[in-house]
Amino acid sequence: MPRKSRIDAPAAVHHVIVRGIERQKIFKDQQDYDDFLTRLGDLLLSTGTGCFAFSLLSNHVHLLLRTGSTPLSTLMRRLLTGYAVRYNRRYRRHGHLFQNRYKSFLCEEDPYLLELVRYIHLNPLRAGMVKDIGELDRFPLSGHAALMNSRKNVWQDAAYVLSLFSSKPSDARRAYRIFIEQGICKGRRPDLVGGGLLRSLGGWSAVNRMKPAERVMSDERILGSSAFVASVLKKAQENYTRRAMGRLKGVTLDTLLRIVADCVKVDAALIRSQIKKRSAVRARSLACALAIDMLGISGLRLAAYLGLTSAAVSNLAAKGRSDTLLQELRGRIATSDGGNNHEC
Repeated sequence: MPRKSRIDAPAAVHHVIVRGIERQKIFKDQQDYDDFLTRLGDLLLSTGTGCFAFSLLSNHVHLLLRTGSTPLSTLMRRLLTGYAVRYNRRYRRHGHLFQNRYKSFLCEEDPYLLELVRYIHLNPLRAGMVKDIGELDRFPLSGHAALMNSRKNVWQDAAYVLSLFSSKPSDARRAYRIFIEQGICKGRRPDLVGGGLLRSLGGWSAVNRMKPAERVMSDERILGSSAFVASVLKKAQENYTRRAMGRLKGVTLDTLLRIVADCVKVDAALIRSQIKKRSAVRARSLACALAIDMLGISGLRLAAYLGLTSAAVSNLAAKGRSDTLLQELRGRIATSDGGNNHEC
């Protein structure tokens, strides 16, 4: 059976798991760990992706991320490809380093975010990489150390996690530490490693308590309540429909630029230029958002087409998605006959 496509959206929270092929090591020494963390930090900052928790073990990685305007798939491709190329070169090896594709589960923030932070940060303790919670407080390969203020990771959003405990940093840190200690006895949490009905409800006992007529939405790609799953799937279908409509109507990138240019009242050629004129930048932002969201154009392809960097395209798309003209333009593109009927 074909695997399902990933689900992603700006501001979505994802639990990401990366494993070495055949559970082999992906880190052999401190230099490997440092290289991975440096690459991760640089990418998180350049893509505006938030990181709430992480832990690096010898043969796998856990990340808890909130996506920005750059899709999770783009960030992970850059991270894993770059690291694997360097790793293979360093150890003079060939072939795949990681097991299949990475796993990612879109998570409902409340009530799962803090549970996932605790689960991920306790991984080194469960794996025997540290002997106790005191050693974990200073352990550099887990985001727990930054939350305890013993390390600084400028790319880790420790402040947000602590704010969920208290507005006063010292009180928040103390409450967080207690929360972490309380999780040690819980052991491994299979209910947090994935999505689907069993995990969202908390196991078979919860499923058995359901009434016969009770219907619950579930999806193995999503960890969350029935209402959350339904909302995510509806939004994903809407995004897919918009992209499909754009393709079926024969809307190309050139056509899209003409539609945007006409509506913003700017020369279409300016959108592909480096001119910083306000109207040109606005049109460029809208074009990036529409090309990615409606036509399914990748950030890399769009960057080459516009003569920009991928980071610039991501930033422009984020800006375009907040423009009041976006909805009107979506309607124009959806009803376009290939670019002949698009007056605003």
